[in-house]
Amino acid sequence: MNKILFGRYVPGTSFVHRMDPRAKLILSLIYIVAVFMANSWSAYAVSFIIALTIIASSGIAPKFFWDGVKPLIGVILLTVVIQVFFGVGGHVYWHWGILSITSDGLLNAVYIAIRFVLIILISTVLTLSTSPLEISGAIESLFMPLKKIHFPVYEMALMLSIALRFVPTLIDETEKILNAQRSRGANFSSGSIMARLKKLVSILIPLFESAFNRAEELATAMESRGYQGGEGRSKYRVLNYTKNDIIGTIFMMVSVALIMVLRNWS
Repeated sequence: MNKILFGRYVPGTSFVHRMDPRAKLILSLIYIVAVFMANSWSAYAVSFIIALTIIASSGIAPKFFWDGVKPLIGVILLTVVIQVFFGVGGHVYWHWGILSITSDGLLNAVYIAIRFVLIILISTVLTLSTSPLEISGAIESLFMPLKKIHFPVYEMALMLSIALRFVPTLIDETEKILNAQRSRGANFSSGSIMARLKKLVSILIPLFESAFNRAEELATAMESRGYQGGEGRSKYRVLNYTKNDIIGTIFMMVSVALIMVLRNWS
């Protein structure tokens, strides 16, 4: 079973680790938008160099990034195949019914695969270098202006923090249940689709039971400690922008500007 890295945090003291989580979140979104707007080989080459530079600045082993891409290879390939056979425009190499292979379809398929990989890489950097608590705190801080229109900022931040915290726990729990069922002779890779779906019941029932038990224990713990929402609560970790954030912002702005300049270059 492939490890999903979402919600996992690798402690460190690298340049990226020391950045403010709000800056990392905003700059990651800006990079993703720039990647979607790129539509030339030169722009994607620069995008890859930027991603590799950020990965090197994070000080995280390359294996983690391969582990982030590996579980989504099937999704990437499916998207590429759909684009190849249903893309239109340019020279037609092959045509049959509603299916066709064209030069524009092949080019767009490659572009989509590159976009997927780049977005996964930059998202992996964000999640591995930023703890779930920091991510929820950053989102709470960024959404704080919406509090004036009575948007439940604190409740949203709490739900996000809990969700991010328990995603790795539930993944590990699923893997333990799978291993336990396999040790009892269960085979989840054979049989028809319906047979496989029926076998999943032996995984889902204990997984849901474990999730509900954890939720009940968490609710009891919060209630016993007198949690009444985020209003008026102080914070142990106060978010502050530093020179790392300024350097990171300048680097990203220059990089995005370069991608936009190269956007229409072949």
